[in-house]
Amino acid sequence: MSFTQQCNEIFNKAIDDYHVMDNVDTPINNPYERESIDNRLYLKCWIDTVQWHLEDIIRDPHIDPIEALSIKRRIDRSNQDRTDLVEQIDSYFRQKYSDVTPLPDARLNTESPAWAVDRLSILALKIYHMKEQTQRDDATEEHKARCQAKLNVLLEQQKDLSLAIDQLLEDIQEGRKYMKVYRQMKMYNDPSTNPVLYGKK
Repeated sequence: MSFTQQCNEIFNKAIDDYHVMDNVDTPINNPYERESIDNRLYLKCWIDTVQWHLEDIIRDPHIDPIEALSIKRRIDRSNQDRTDLVEQIDSYFRQKYSDVTPLPDARLNTESPAWAVDRLSILALKIYHMKEQTQRDDATEEHKARCQAKLNVLLEQQKDLSLAIDQLLEDIQEGRKYMKVYRQMKMYNDPSTNPVLYGKK
């Protein structure tokens, strides 16, 4: 099984597990060993899935503004958790390939493996929810046909992205590419760099 096959299986499990209750306040029940990469992948997709539904909720035109602000702040915290997890997954890759000596002509990739995995997790969510649209009893045939066309594209994207990630990992393992990870430097959550926050002092 390739790494992305492993990812996609775990992502689908996390999404299916969430939709048993389909509630943003459902406690996570991660079935994988705590320090394993599978655990991190499941947690990553669970966070993405909860945030997906929070983004739906906050777009209700009749939502109470106070509730909307509370959800927006929850989404901000979720984004930070998501970023932290991506960095943990990249740390896994750096450790895994720490003994590899890059070839003299090794090249740098545009993104780290974990940020590509992040996109794969979101893609699994898009596929799940677009498939739902193709099966709606209350939707027109035209709507379902449009969504089926979009679903076909998403499935092709998933296939292509999975292949690209597996090829990137192979290139890193063989020394043809090397990893260089920049820690995220988000400024809006930091009271020392967000002028609205440090200006209040």
